[in-house]
Amino acid sequence: MPPLTTAANAAATAAIVIIGDEILSGRTRDANLPWLAERLGSLGIPVGEARVVADRTDAIVEAVNTLRARHAYVFTSGGIGPTHDDITTEAVAAAFGVPVVRSPEAQALLEGHYEPGKLNAARLRMADVPQGATLVENPVSKAPGYRMENVFVFAGIPRILQAMFDGIAPTLTGGVPLQTRAVSCAVGEGDLSAGLSAIQADFPDLSLGSYPFVRGTRFGSSVVIRGTDTGRLDAARDAVHAMVHQLGGVPVDEDTAAK
Repeated sequence: MPPLTTAANAAATAAIVIIGDEILSGRTRDANLPWLAERLGSLGIPVGEARVVADRTDAIVEAVNTLRARHAYVFTSGGIGPTHDDITTEAVAAAFGVPVVRSPEAQALLEGHYEPGKLNAARLRMADVPQGATLVENPVSKAPGYRMENVFVFAGIPRILQAMFDGIAPTLTGGVPLQTRAVSCAVGEGDLSAGLSAIQADFPDLSLGSYPFVRGTRFGSSVVIRGTDTGRLDAARDAVHAMVHQLGGVPVDEDTAAK
């Protein structure tokens, strides 16, 4: 699969669409959004938007069409299985204005995977794709995902989605990987607010956020700094350290891995 052409690397952003009534009902906890966001960030493709939508054609069509116009890449999860409520393929085809067709390549993969007599009509639906789609390999259970222009359609099962993404990751064009510096302290957000605003003004190229926490009987805040320039990140972290000390707190550095 050839790499997609995007705008300037630094401007390449992604959107994620999580599809499924079971997610919206609370019966299933989504694990795909945080995993995709972290992996994309490590490739220098920050996630600009994410949506969770119901198993409804109109909702999927609207999300796909809106987000593919705004972002270099869109990733969907869920709704490409064999059951009646798996309608993602029909919805993506409608979003692109093309029919759904049976992929001979996908059918051959399924025929090679299932024992004789087990590939029924329901399972054969997993060989259907929008006309013009390029298959995305599924090394776990063989039923493929696919790509339509800048939209990648993946299964909802986390292990399968992750394997699909790892297969197409080398084709994505990103910028400098996003990195994080995090500092926690036993200081409330209200006390940090003025100082954080001043630091943000001094570092407009970085993103600063504060997040309150309760850890046992300990209350406090975590300050998270995100950006691509390690020198600037370290300088901003030092400024946060100084601010926390001035407020009578003790700054503690947390994970500095890309997030």
